[in-house]
Amino acid sequence: MTPPQPLLDRLAEIPGMQRGCRRLVLLFSQLGDFDSLEYAQALVPALPSLDRAGIRLLAIGIGDSAGAERFATFTGFPRDRLQVESDAQLHRACGLYEGLATGAGAWPDLLLMCAGFGSPGTLAEVFRGYSGDRSAAQRFDSPLFRLAGGDGFQRPFELATVRLNNMIEVLGRWRRYVPDDRWMCQRGGTFLLEEDDSLLYEHRDRGILGFSETMNRPLQFLDPYLAV
Repeated sequence: MTPPQPLLDRLAEIPGMQRGCRRLVLLFSQLGDFDSLEYAQALVPALPSLDRAGIRLLAIGIGDSAGAERFATFTGFPRDRLQVESDAQLHRACGLYEGLATGAGAWPDLLLMCAGFGSPGTLAEVFRGYSGDRSAAQRFDSPLFRLAGGDGFQRPFELATVRLNNMIEVLGRWRRYVPDDRWMCQRGGTFLLEEDDSLLYEHRDRGILGFSETMNRPLQFLDPYLAV
């Protein structure tokens, strides 16, 4: 498999991201998108493992430098591994899903996607956040969630609480995270590249809260490459 040529062209311009090493490249949607925040938060604990495996990480999101600074501060994602684009040109050149486009505008289209239109899997994923998931890791070490179901797995309302915290953060700083509403429906993608630029893995988001094929374990695709 071959990565999109526009992505390779972009990586060729970035020191340390050219061919010759394995690279994990994430095309985030808007920095204020649920998916971007949640994906970054999932990746932060895996950073030491990526470094040990010699996999270089880069995320490119839609936004600006002020938003990137806040995004890094809030999520813990390293600022030096995050670049920004002012629009969705790179995403679309790579063939990523543009999202629902009814002609009514970005906000109506986004609300429809949140309701599951043109966004397969979104409602099921929202429900999973409230119902809990014994196949997913717990997110909080809190007596409240322990009382709700125990320990060692994602308890009811636990993931929904993470998403609520993310929403509060973004809504309180909306224009910092989303300087241009036009790209709110644009979806992202994941590309794992081999040293010779061949493609080891890719995932193209099909809807909101669909940044991984396995949302209960978002980084499962990395398991074969992080094994010692």
